[in-house]
Formats: sequence, C-alpha cells, structure tokens
Amino acid sequence: MTWPANTTNIVTTNLDSGTDSPAAARVDIKAALDEIKNIINGRNEASGVAGLDASSKISNTQLPDTLTSSSLTDLTIDPNTGVLVIQDVIQLTPVAYASLPASPSAGMIAFLTTDGASVSKNKLIYYKASAWYYVADDTAVATS
Repeated sequence: MTWPANTTNIVTTNLDSGTDSPAAARVDIKAALDEIKNIINGRNEASGVAGLDASSKISNTQLPDTLTSSSLTDLTIDPNTGVLVIQDVIQLTPVAYASLPASPSAGMIAFLTTDGASVSKNKLIYYKASAWYYVADDTAVATS
C-alpha cells in the first residue's frame, strides 16, 4: 500500500461552511477516511512508513540495507550521545589515491589500494592537516 500524498482525495469544499450540505460532503468524507485507512495500512509496507516499537525505535527488520543520500552532500549520522557504536566489522571500499576525496577534511579514513605513484599499498590511511597518512603499526594480528 502506498503512503498517501497530498492528493485530490481529501477535499474540503463541501465541509468548509456551515451551510454546506452533509449529503454533498459524504463522498468527500468517505474519500478522506479511505486515505486514513491507507495511512494505517501503510505502516511497515513498501512506500509506507516504518513503524516504531514500544521504545520508539524503528525495528531492525524495517531498516534499509543501504542508506543513500538524496543530494550530493555527505550522509551524516549524529547520535545524541556523541558516540556512534558499530557492533560488528566495518568494511571500507578499497580506493586508489586518485579516487580519494578532492577536498578531504581532518578525520577522514580510507583503505588505500595504490598510492599516487600507483604502487600497491592496501593500507588504512587517515587525513589530518593537509595530507593523508598511513596508520603506521602494520604488525600482523595474532591468529590464536
């Protein structure tokens, strides 16, 4: 069921004056009530609205697998605690130096595949001040 838009199904022409006929308003009221039913039935449906649980949170079954910004700007996640918690592994899309952001800002991180000289790197990098830097430790993770 599609979430209703501001459509012609909600008409108040026969409802906006004390002299309007209740009989003439009946069809308009029925159409408006049908739109209210569409709102109710649109909960947790495609093109509808995500329902909230008892804690006023959206159920994980209603969250999309991908969030895409509808503009050319960044997608920002700003929790009120100031901390974004990710419970599992983060997977960065590998990127070549030439494909790094043209105007980076401090705090950006990336997984670099090749540097500016096209040398294979496959390393985590971060941006500060006016340059990208390698995360330097580079020791292997213990396997047992």
